[in-house]
Amino acid sequence: MHSLLDRKKKEAGVGIDLSLSYSLPQAARMFSCVGCFWVFLSSALVAVCSFSFISSAWIVKDHLKNKDSVSFGLLWHCSESLDHMYRCYTFGGLGKFAEIPSSSWQTSVVLCSGGCAVLAVSSLLAIITIFLPSGGCERRICTLAGYMQMTAVFIMGSGLLVYPFGLNSTLVRSFCGDSDIYYAGDCQIGWGYMLAIVAVMLTLFLPFFAKYAPKEHLSPTPLPTLL
Repeated sequence: MHSLLDRKKKEAGVGIDLSLSYSLPQAARMFSCVGCFWVFLSSALVAVCSFSFISSAWIVKDHLKNKDSVSFGLLWHCSESLDHMYRCYTFGGLGKFAEIPSSSWQTSVVLCSGGCAVLAVSSLLAIITIFLPSGGCERRICTLAGYMQMTAVFIMGSGLLVYPFGLNSTLVRSFCGDSDIYYAGDCQIGWGYMLAIVAVMLTLFLPFFAKYAPKEHLSPTPLPTLL
């Protein structure tokens, strides 16, 4: 009688161990919900930052006193005539970086484009982690991507802070009147600059998601605790 009970206990123990050993590899192959959201948000913010940085609506001036509307961006300035003819030009033409009207805007171009490039590389690393098995390699890549994203936040944020220093340039004053550092005069802040600010603020959350992105954070509940 005792031997029969002992045999049943051993078989039950083997069944539990087999179920645990089967469930753990299954969990290891699962996608982390946090990781998938991190990848999606990283890729989306790369697109938003790129779009905002190439837009020409950082500083805008609407039609006023029968004058054309004007807008300025990092690399472009556009004008819209009263008959709704829209024209955009690069500062000094393509490839003439030195002809950007303000040294502050030149610095902002370097910082914003560099930060966006760092964010793009970190987004690529985040996509790679989806196809990696859980373990040390995945964890190290997530950590590296998180540090890169934090670096991108500081770089792009610095670029956004430097940009308003160029409002006292001769070109901007010729359209915006008595504009000065952090004062747009007759112009106003455009949607492109505001979009870049929002994108950088959202990027600040990416390193936090990178910390919990690895699949090993999926901790399946052991079967014996359910009994």
